[in-house]
Amino acid sequence: MPTEAKTAMVLAAGLGKRMRSFSSDVPKPMVEVSGVSLINRVLNKLEQAGISKAVVNLHHKSDQLKDHLALRTGGPEIVFSHETDMLLETGGGVKHALPHLGNDPFFVINSDALWTDGTSNTLTNMLQFWDAEKMDALLLVYPSKNIPNYQGQGDFCLDRANFLSRPDDGKVRPFVFTGIQIISPAIMAEFSDEVFSLNKVYDKASENGRLFGISHKGMWHHVGSGLEVAAAEKFYS
Repeated sequence: MPTEAKTAMVLAAGLGKRMRSFSSDVPKPMVEVSGVSLINRVLNKLEQAGISKAVVNLHHKSDQLKDHLALRTGGPEIVFSHETDMLLETGGGVKHALPHLGNDPFFVINSDALWTDGTSNTLTNMLQFWDAEKMDALLLVYPSKNIPNYQGQGDFCLDRANFLSRPDDGKVRPFVFTGIQIISPAIMAEFSDEVFSLNKVYDKASENGRLFGISHKGMWHHVGSGLEVAAAEKFYS
């Protein structure tokens, strides 16, 4: 059953330590690829998919990021979730922002996720695939074989029924997580910790058979270092 979700959270509070030697004067979400900041690229994708509100969490160089986003024209509406005193990690950040996110399933997207659509809109496809009766989390994953010079072990296995798993058997997991997902607010309410990773949410959903995935059909880049920025620049230029 497709969801009518119209809200997203963009994770933008991180310190961006791997990026500092490349660009120390701006927060990581403001790093540009072909003249457009990473966070504006994400927000543009949300606007194209009809998402009306984006919650952006803030910590590192928050005033600079707020000023940058104030220059946007068009949608979506931006609401800030402040993590002034301490970073809450991904799960804690989402839980802290729940009052802004509402009671319907919502997107959570890393501000350094950079992607192109396949033959149709990626986020719209995820909304159409979402089934609240079966799912607590739906993750967009990407075949690691499509990533040049990838040396990791991968993040997830994806079966023919679109169930995600990450067995600890030492074998390569053929998919990596893109940082793009839909999450049910109901599963977030099960966690009482103030600071925790979304990995705990994935583990809980997997235990209950409610963790699903879609393999991305377009291009995807993770932009976490200067070298990765250069690779993305080459592609987008």
